[in-house]
Amino acid sequence: MLVWFVIAPVLIALFIYIIPFKNAGKIIAIAAQAALTCFAFYIFLLCKNGDVIERAGNYSGTLGIMLKADTLSSVFVILTSFIFLIAAINNFHDRTGRLFWFLLFVWEGLLSGIFLSCDFFNIFVLIEVATVVVSILIMFKQEKRSMYDGMVYLMANTVAIQFFLFGAGYIYKLTGTLDMDSAALAIKSLDKSALMLPYALIMTSVSLKCALMPLFSWLPRAHGTRGAPSVVSAILSGLHIKSGIFLFIRFQAIFQDASVPGFFLVAGIITGIAGFIFALSQSDIKLVLAYSTISQIGMIMIGLNASGMHSYTGSVYHIINHAVFKSALFLCAGVIIDIYGTGDIYKIRGVFRRVPVVGTAAIMAILGITGAPFFNGSISKYFIMSDVSGIVNGTLLFINLGTIITFAKFSAMFFGEGSERGAVKVAAGRQAAVLILGVLCLAGGIFGEKMIGFLFNTRVYVEAAGYLQKVLFFFLSVIAGYLIYRYFVKNSGFFRRIRGLELSFRGICVSMGLFFAVLLFCVRLSG
Repeated sequence: MLVWFVIAPVLIALFIYIIPFKNAGKIIAIAAQAALTCFAFYIFLLCKNGDVIERAGNYSGTLGIMLKADTLSSVFVILTSFIFLIAAINNFHDRTGRLFWFLLFVWEGLLSGIFLSCDFFNIFVLIEVATVVVSILIMFKQEKRSMYDGMVYLMANTVAIQFFLFGAGYIYKLTGTLDMDSAALAIKSLDKSALMLPYALIMTSVSLKCALMPLFSWLPRAHGTRGAPSVVSAILSGLHIKSGIFLFIRFQAIFQDASVPGFFLVAGIITGIAGFIFALSQSDIKLVLAYSTISQIGMIMIGLNASGMHSYTGSVYHIINHAVFKSALFLCAGVIIDIYGTGDIYKIRGVFRRVPVVGTAAIMAILGITGAPFFNGSISKYFIMSDVSGIVNGTLLFINLGTIITFAKFSAMFFGEGSERGAVKVAAGRQAAVLILGVLCLAGGIFGEKMIGFLFNTRVYVEAAGYLQKVLFFFLSVIAGYLIYRYFVKNSGFFRRIRGLELSFRGICVSMGLFFAVLLFCVRLSG
């Protein structure tokens, strides 16, 4: 039954592509997607009693295609189904055409396959096909800039996946299997020196998918390009980037003896800081959000590699939270751009007055991403910081301060008065989509402890004294962030000068090679 998470979205895609494109077809597709989301939740409940395994073709052993849902993958499948449901609701009234909806649902099936597959080669194929689909969606409007950005995304990810393929081939040579569970057992008996090369190859590819420093230059092009539909940017930044983090978690567990969490902890710190610095330099609403995603990825990577149960749990919960509030922000950005005809945040004012529902949802998402009390980001960041101290804890506070400064700049759009003051009518589907996500930002904070316990079978508790301390730090950071933005960032020439800095395709390839070399050296050094 797990295969339906791959097949059902494709069938929905075919259905909506073949039938006349009317609202009735969209309603049926949305209803089918809602049913698939409920089915994903049912599978998650089954996983509480043990892993759910399905072998296509009923082959025994490692023959055939095996799909497995455990606690982590089932949560990602729920997240995938839900985000695509929100995307479908958001696009109900858009005139994007049947081809767009077809590609959208095919994309969902590919992502679900990545989360459920247990085979190195199947993951390679799914990632390759997803790369092509995403590239087409980025270039869908056929604007000059989006065509260029889509091609850079396609070529960079095509090069990166070759690292993965070579690594998978090396694993097959060492273990005689491409099944991830079987390979993990065989790897435990191998000498660490034999694992250095395949580990470095695979993790270089995965690190680009995660957009770690210095491999993130493709992300703002893909996520922030003006020509890409806002729903594509929302799914890319809210969900698709998480496939890289999911694979990172999986492969770190498989290569446990050869892994170098210290390397990725440092990479996470550098990525988090670089992300918000570049976000502060941008004036385009989508580029600000895209670089902010890089900063949040850095924070997640710090938690995953901080060698603490609470930090790890907080990071995984932050993955979910980030999917919610970043999807909301990109969808809100799409509405704002359509209304004002520009993405320049310095030219947009009075959003709250003109589109109050969208403005409210965006403010709730901003409170979530900045870690405001009682919102989802505050809970996940609280646990990320629970197991760290010293420099790492200070770095996390610094990254969050950078996030607050970024959204102090971003929030200026919602207030003041623009040249046009009248309220604007926004499609009900677009308002419903962003409002649902905004409310979830609040619910994820209020019920954070219970949600973590329910989703991950982990009992965690928010200590009142510790949480109050974090609340105090947050409000001090808000004051400091506003003052830093007002008197330093706003008129700083430094941020204007770095605004256009980005690696070319050749630079991205060189950075991949350097990253691989440094990672391989660190693995060798740790051995």
